[in-house]
Amino acid sequence: MTPGPARDRAVNTGSAVTATAGNPWIRRFHPPAGPSGAAPVLVVLPHAGGNASFYFPLSRDLAAHAEVLTAQYPGRQERLGEPAPDTVAGLVGGVERALEPWRGRPLVLFGHSMGAVLAYELARRLEASGEGPRGLILSGRRSPLVPRHDDLHTRDDDALIAHVGALSGTDAGLLADPELREMILPALRSDYRAVGTYRHEPGPPLRTPVSVLCGESDPRTSAAEAMGWRELTEAAFTFRGFPGGHFYLVAQHEAVARAIADDLKAFAAAV
Repeated sequence: MTPGPARDRAVNTGSAVTATAGNPWIRRFHPPAGPSGAAPVLVVLPHAGGNASFYFPLSRDLAAHAEVLTAQYPGRQERLGEPAPDTVAGLVGGVERALEPWRGRPLVLFGHSMGAVLAYELARRLEASGEGPRGLILSGRRSPLVPRHDDLHTRDDDALIAHVGALSGTDAGLLADPELREMILPALRSDYRAVGTYRHEPGPPLRTPVSVLCGESDPRTSAAEAMGWRELTEAAFTFRGFPGGHFYLVAQHEAVARAIADDLKAFAAAV
């Protein structure tokens, strides 16, 4: 891409990024409030087309409760020049390897939309390795047991951009700028291909407690579809609905941060 103002906006959107443990997959915006190594580790997995900076406010407001690590997938912001994996397995593998320095710490996984699928599959991998997470928080995504044909990744650029704009999770200015659209589309399409081609592989239910959060008017996920996650764990399960659509967590930020803080406490108490 040719350097310029539009490119700079795309790369630097959001707050300053802090690399963690020298790994490009992980960002830590705020140090934990307590002694190093004492806090639980909250791993945030962004939505399709999302970046780490989108979750800066959540990191800020939960830093008193956990060490918050946010995944930065390739193909966005400072990783703009890197090819984005176009499979769930590829994305999960990158995050899993990046979390190696925190293995042995109490991990809690939070994922929104596509990130919920990644969080679930990462939890399965961690459990299979013998070090399952302390808890799993899934937001804005139907259970993978709910069948749905999803071909968004096969549609043309205008249709994909229109879909993303309708969900109100991306700055309209970015979508309207031709140069920024050109930079955003490759990672966006890769993410939609990853989640659109994902198929749930049967296996044992999780032993990890699961908390599900959902927008009550989400056009992509109904409350009943989100409740379907209950069938995938044999541990404790909770569900909370919030006013709003697919990106309810923006308008309901304070309530969502409180819910996650409550989950962190509940997961710790259950140990």
